[in-house]
Amino acid sequence: MKRIIKSTLLAGALLLISGTASLWAQPAGGPPGGGPGPGNFDPAQMQQRMMDRFREQLDVKSDDEWKLIQTRIEKVMAARRETGGMGMGGMGMMGPRRQPQGQDTAAAAAPNANAPRRQRGGMFGPQTPNPDAEALQKTIEAKGTKEEVKARLDAYRASMKAREATLEKAQTDLQTVLSVSQEAQCVLMGLLK
Repeated sequence: MKRIIKSTLLAGALLLISGTASLWAQPAGGPPGGGPGPGNFDPAQMQQRMMDRFREQLDVKSDDEWKLIQTRIEKVMAARRETGGMGMGGMGMMGPRRQPQGQDTAAAAAPNANAPRRQRGGMFGPQTPNPDAEALQKTIEAKGTKEEVKARLDAYRASMKAREATLEKAQTDLQTVLSVSQEAQCVLMGLLK
């Protein structure tokens, strides 16, 4: 019973972390090499501790077996983050990023108009912003026509469907290298359905 409770708590923490890891990422002007973020939070250390707990929960003794499983767990976590964590639609848990009140969107974008879009960081690599989500948000904010909003919404749904397919493939790939007991544990931890 304690193990199930522990696994459930770990799964909850994992889902929370996967959805909010990008909030803790080091800003562009941070220390070289990525070092600890705000409050001395080090995503690499957090990831390592999480992976150590996964290995312990899955009772993996062999280093070679663990390398294979760990790689696939990381792919599942990265794919989950790209889908927006827990169904947050690729916008993250806090919703879309908005300009501060009173700041003109065009003026805010002007200094970096030609700069490449920055990927948000996280424990399992950078999160690629969903251009369809951003386009939909801009269309809504600009009070676009019904047809424009519908077209952006359809494009967004299609992009999310593709990201969800990537997550399902990563979960299937993980499942194929697990024993039945390990698979059950991964379901309890929230890695698999």
